[in-house]
Amino acid sequence: MAIRPVLKMGDPRLLQVAEPVTQFDTPELDALVADMFDTMAALDGAGLAAPQIGVGLRVVIFGVAANPRYPQVEPVPTTVLINPSLEFPDNDREDGWEGCLSVPGLRGLVPRYRRLNYSGFDQRGAPLARSVVGFHARVVQHECDHLDGILYPMRIRDLRLFGYEDTLFASSSDAPAA
Repeated sequence: MAIRPVLKMGDPRLLQVAEPVTQFDTPELDALVADMFDTMAALDGAGLAAPQIGVGLRVVIFGVAANPRYPQVEPVPTTVLINPSLEFPDNDREDGWEGCLSVPGLRGLVPRYRRLNYSGFDQRGAPLARSVVGFHARVVQHECDHLDGILYPMRIRDLRLFGYEDTLFASSSDAPAA
C-alpha cells in the first residue's frame, strides 16, 4: 500500500485521545492497517499506532521477529489490535529502555507493568485476548499509550536516563533491549 509520514513529538495530534473504531472489515480499515504495516516495516519499528500517522482511531499494530532496532528481545507475534482494553494482574513493574518512531534517535528508561492481559478486536472484528509478559507487554503498553495521547517521555521518572541513543550508549557495546 503506502509508507506514511510518522508524526513527531511536538505535533499536537499526538496528544489527542483517539476515537473507537465502529466499523470492522471495511476497505478503509484494511487500507489503514496495510499502510501501518508498510510504515512500521520501512522504519524497523516494533509497533505503530494509528495516531502516529495522523489517524485518530484506536488501532495499533505490533510484531517483532528479527529487528535491527531490537536485536536482543524475544519475538512478539504480528498483531492488529483495535479498541484495546488493558488489565494489569499485579503491580509488578520493571524499567526498560524504550524508543519511538515519533521520537526518533532518542531512548529513555520507562517503568512499565511486567504482566498484562489485553483484549480487543482484529480488523475483521474477531475478538482477541492474550496474557503476556516482558517485552510483549511493554510494546502493547507503549502503543496503547499513543491512543490516549501519551508519549513515552511523559512516563520517564528520571530525565537523566533520557537522551540520544548515540550519546547514551556511546561507551557501551550493549544496545538497549527495548
